[in-house]
Amino acid sequence: MSQPTTVLITGGAGFIGSHACVELLDHGYEVIVVDDYSNSTPQVFARVERIAGRFVGAVYELDILDRQALSAVFDRHTVDAVIHFAARKSVSESTFRPIEYYDTNVGGMTALLRTMHEHGVHQLVHSSSCSVYGEAGRGPLDEAVPARPTNPYAASKWTCEQILADVCRRRPEYTVLCLRYFNPVGAHPSGLLGEDPHGTPDNLMPYLAQVAIGRRERLRVYGDDYPTPDGTAIRDYLHVMDTVEAHRLALDHFGDAPGMHVYNLGRGRGSSVLDVIGVFSRTCGRSIPYEIAPRRPGDVAELVADSSAVRRAWGWRPVRDLVDMCRDAWRFQRLNPQGYADSARRPDGRGNRNGTVTRDRG
Repeated sequence: MSQPTTVLITGGAGFIGSHACVELLDHGYEVIVVDDYSNSTPQVFARVERIAGRFVGAVYELDILDRQALSAVFDRHTVDAVIHFAARKSVSESTFRPIEYYDTNVGGMTALLRTMHEHGVHQLVHSSSCSVYGEAGRGPLDEAVPARPTNPYAASKWTCEQILADVCRRRPEYTVLCLRYFNPVGAHPSGLLGEDPHGTPDNLMPYLAQVAIGRRERLRVYGDDYPTPDGTAIRDYLHVMDTVEAHRLALDHFGDAPGMHVYNLGRGRGSSVLDVIGVFSRTCGRSIPYEIAPRRPGDVAELVADSSAVRRAWGWRPVRDLVDMCRDAWRFQRLNPQGYADSARRPDGRGNRNGTVTRDRG
């Protein structure tokens, strides 16, 4: 199996997707992007190209569920492999919008798989989540720990994994590398790219940054009664640049063995919410006001990775610590007080679903 040279990135305008574009461009890949801008903006691509010194090959504005529009992209380009980020990703939102989460995350996966198969593309890097482990208990979790999803977001990711495993069992031409992330955060060290969600952030780090810069009054800490040392939830935070390096390495390993292979991506070190607040406060040089709120539905006490499998298989290990994550996230927020320019966003927060070519360098 030859190493891919042209990679389609779904959700390539998003937080992890935009950083992945930079990583792949820096290493000589041709990159094609599809995104509906539901939680992103096309403005990132000028920044991606400024960092990488190269253009993204083409960017298509479309909904991953639109198979006709997606098929037209594959018709136009010779795609060797796909990195699939496009998905809804909020644990709390999924608890009251479960249908939308299954529709986008599971329906988007099957739409992508059918389109790939029709065009003879059988190499996929899939974005999964540590949330599939649910209430698995304390201590680092390896890939053999049974899935116990506690919310629709996690359940949708686990369903996608089951679909992919089933496809690989029955279609020997497929190779799927499934990466379970443990809380990617931070930003590109240039300060040009970072996490800038639409509306109120659902994740801790961008919310902290917006409080620190003065966009929000205070942080809400959801739960201080977990069975953890300080009562707040513990997560394994991973720098986004370490995360996308793993995706780039994945492209080198499609030829290792066919079938589906699942790997955790994390540092193996847990930090509580109060730990992160403390490090971020010291990094930005100001106190972060916060208040304690009730636990959110679907949240669990602790999720920490055992990533020894991917270290053995690919030699990947994260090199950036929590101080680096907070420093880079703060640099992005300080240089972009209002995030990406509001004028670049769609008024209703949704992208055009008809497969519009927003940029094409081909």
